[in-house]
Amino acid sequence: MNNVLEPLGVDDATFAVYHALLSRPDSTPEQIAALLNRSLSDVLDTMNQLRKLELLVPTWTDPGAEHAVHPRVGLSGLAERRRGELTQMLNELNQAESSADVIAEQYNELLTSRSSGDIEVLKGRANASRRIEELGLKAKNSFWGMVPAHIDDALHPVEGSPDAPLLERGLKMRTIYLQSMTVSKPGLDYAAMLHRLGGEVRATPTLPMRLLILDHEIAIMAMDPENPTAGAVIHRSPSVVALALALFDAYWSRASELFSPEDRDDNNPLTPHEAEVLRLLAGGAKDEQVARLLGISLRTARRITANLSERLDATSRFELGVAAAKRGWV
Repeated sequence: MNNVLEPLGVDDATFAVYHALLSRPDSTPEQIAALLNRSLSDVLDTMNQLRKLELLVPTWTDPGAEHAVHPRVGLSGLAERRRGELTQMLNELNQAESSADVIAEQYNELLTSRSSGDIEVLKGRANASRRIEELGLKAKNSFWGMVPAHIDDALHPVEGSPDAPLLERGLKMRTIYLQSMTVSKPGLDYAAMLHRLGGEVRATPTLPMRLLILDHEIAIMAMDPENPTAGAVIHRSPSVVALALALFDAYWSRASELFSPEDRDDNNPLTPHEAEVLRLLAGGAKDEQVARLLGISLRTARRITANLSERLDATSRFELGVAAAKRGWV
């Protein structure tokens, strides 16, 4: 018989003894032990647990004797107590969440040494990295970057890359590196990984400063271009962001491509999200169904579809399916 009391905190062993006592109310502990093929000491310990749960109680008509409480009575009482425990745990969880919000706000105050209007100043490399990571998770459309440092020092290893999840979410990513990074195998491998996942990568002989632009709405610049450990400044002013975009576009336009579209790894041309979106679209799923099945927003689902259509030069869902099938992607 299945253990229906597991959600109430009654494990299999306890339930087995309880069920045996219900089925054979006149059995002794020794008989229960033999029936369940368990030691007498285990059965006696379990009976003590049943007493604590108030599922084994003294018999009124026979002093010294005990009986298992009828499931309807015992289950109701146990459920009520369990409900009270869960309610208390839920209240404690709500309090913990409220405390976490307070702590997060306090942390942001420490993280941001000063902020005024559209400017947020982050002191130190660690504080800047944490804040940039947080903002990256909120990005919805694009992530542009200029990285004026040797890629060995500036980036994480390919495994566990923070950029890969952004590309898999469907963000458009453009990154400009120094040409000197091409002599570094780790650096070149990292750039190749970005390209393989759909990112655009270029290189140029010089770059003036480190710059990140999120969704064409936020510009993140180094606090001191000569000292990468100093921290960063986050700008949200439309004027500053427009200037940052103009600077990025100027360097992007004269930077050289590191890879051509044909260099993409044909054995792994799609991110996991893209592959699943194509599979669902090939099965006739609509954007809403794709978003629901993948647990992503409708906007993200549509952006992935649009990116795939652009890559395959398709103007309709039908053309997208045909082009993907020709490449063996579906």
